[in-house]
Amino acid sequence: MAETRLTLRQLNRTLLARQMLLERREAHPVAATEHLIALQSQIPNPPYIGLWTRLRLFERGQLTELLASREIVRAPWVRSTLHLVSAADHQRFQSVIQPALVRGLRSFFGARGADLNIERLLSIAKPFLESNQPSIGALRKHLQEHEPELNKEAMAYAVRSHLPLVQIPPSGSWGAGTRATYTTADSWLGPANPSDLPSLFRRYLAAYGPADIMDFQTWTGMTHLKSQLAPTLADLVVYQSESGRDMYDLPELTIAAPDSIAPLRFIPEYDNILIAHRDRSRILPDEHRKKVFLSAGRVIGTVLIDGFVGATWNVKKDKRSLTLNVKLFEAQPKDCLRAIEEEGNRLLQFFDEEASSHTVVIDTYD
Repeated sequence: MAETRLTLRQLNRTLLARQMLLERREAHPVAATEHLIALQSQIPNPPYIGLWTRLRLFERGQLTELLASREIVRAPWVRSTLHLVSAADHQRFQSVIQPALVRGLRSFFGARGADLNIERLLSIAKPFLESNQPSIGALRKHLQEHEPELNKEAMAYAVRSHLPLVQIPPSGSWGAGTRATYTTADSWLGPANPSDLPSLFRRYLAAYGPADIMDFQTWTGMTHLKSQLAPTLADLVVYQSESGRDMYDLPELTIAAPDSIAPLRFIPEYDNILIAHRDRSRILPDEHRKKVFLSAGRVIGTVLIDGFVGATWNVKKDKRSLTLNVKLFEAQPKDCLRAIEEEGNRLLQFFDEEASSHTVVIDTYD
């Protein structure tokens, strides 16, 4: 039986508090990344912005150094998408999220991936990856040399899905571009130290809860998890949403006050705060979803206004000048516009403090 019904604003403020967005935290980037579990990194720069908007005194060089020192890695992870994750968490939870990667193979390649001899492909790929640290293109070519009759894209994706891989720096670093090289996780990080699904679910609740199993499945890209988590649910608190949906939470955590002040925050592209729930209304009003979730799976940068997504943003560079374009969903009062300009200028400083000019342009959707 659910104990308490939570309002939308309670869910919103609780999510912001757990995401370090009600106030910037003093935390090491590794600790912050582990608290968030992982930072989506389809392109390199957004995780840097995700930490900047959550942490005090965060500098880009900190994360770049952590990638170089192997304390944080960029790897295919939940939802079979690239994330930055701590080395410890990668080796702890990789086996738990592996089904999401295998599911991605089936989703993308169907019959072309169904009949592959996975054991043979891994025996071909593993020594090549560890000795050559190739690009995916080079891996495809190597696999096709051994199996010329099979689809090279499906073979490479099968290797990526069944053999834990990480990218070699500078892949994933600020401004590094999208070309990447890979090796096996064990050769780069050492032996795995496997954990279990209930532990990952508890970590998820600490960063994104209260939430239900479907929310967790949305975040992981996995399915049919309720039976596996059933023994864990008895130890959790149960809340209820305004719509009557049961949601689970850790008993030691609190629910934020609905009137907590939510400062204006810039959220980067692909940030998991927008992706980690089946029902995203606790952060993104349904009527504005199509402005944020574009075609081909792109999730653009957003601005939190009073805790909810109220605008989108992007930065354009022209020679040495930077322009931050903010597009509001609706007109805002002058104090909000000032906050956008002030925080926007801080964001532009983070992008490039030596740019010849920083300009914030605020417009409104038609």
